[in-house]
Amino acid sequence: MSAFTEKGKFLLAARRYRHGAHIEYIISLDPNELSQGSNAYVGKLSSDFLGTNFKIYDSQPPHSGAKPSSSRASRRFASKQICPQVPAGNFEVGQVSYKFNLLKSRGPRRMVCSIQCPLPEDMADEKYLDDIKMKMPEHASSGHTILRNKAPRWHEHLQCWCLNFHGRVTVASVKNFQLAATVEESQLGGKEEEETVLQFGKVGDDTFTMDYRQPLSAFLAFAICLTSFGTKLACE
Repeated sequence: MSAFTEKGKFLLAARRYRHGAHIEYIISLDPNELSQGSNAYVGKLSSDFLGTNFKIYDSQPPHSGAKPSSSRASRRFASKQICPQVPAGNFEVGQVSYKFNLLKSRGPRRMVCSIQCPLPEDMADEKYLDDIKMKMPEHASSGHTILRNKAPRWHEHLQCWCLNFHGRVTVASVKNFQLAATVEESQLGGKEEEETVLQFGKVGDDTFTMDYRQPLSAFLAFAICLTSFGTKLACE
């Protein structure tokens, strides 16, 4: 799987691997170098047996003092694409969970993401929150952001679940989703709304669009979108 810009410029690629009962996606800057030993390795996505809980690992520490979750921390990249002075390992920077559908009825998936997004050092917390107009959770000071998928509406005429992608998505699919944070009520006269941070959807047989904004990076957005592939047992 590969991600490209609107103009066709390559961004990232991923390859799926099976490790026993678990699935991993290796994410790379080079579509021809898709292994953790590659200089182009930027991170990975790891799932549980059911394919409903995922962890996102970055090859670079999200902040000073971060500890890697594997013994690969001593490896250093030789590639100039990534800072060669920073030890490379697997640093957990996010989690994605798909909620179980206890009623066993077919319907849209429900997902929750917790991502580590350290605030820029040169930007005050209050100013940052005003800029992106997002309601952060109580533990936001630790650099974590909680995102939830927008609930689609049932379209009687089309007989499918629908979201407003503003023309960016053209094919109905269970993989389509929009992730959002809640806009501050005080900014909307007491009315609570949602601010879309990431949307992903199908436009062709093997083609999808991915639109993202702060506080997500291209890597985090791509990793989150990868979680939508594969069967989610008891979730749909």
